[in-house]
Amino acid sequence: MTVKKRFIAGAACPSCSKEDTLRWWQESNIEYVECVDCGHTDRRTPKSLEKTKHAQDDVIGVFKPE
Repeated sequence: MTVKKRFIAGAACPSCSKEDTLRWWQESNIEYVECVDCGHTDRRTPKSLEKTKHAQDDVIGVFKPE
């Protein structure tokens, strides 16, 4: 399955301050932002996961049984 990466219009990179270089995508309920110019990356876990006792642990994926 291919991950769709989308550019964030008008956003500036927090590292190099260049505009329109950030792209966003989501994998396993984790949001990623990457600057295509300098390579700066950031990831954000879901808010529901931030409140758990394992919030500071590295996350491989989030399992949601149906």
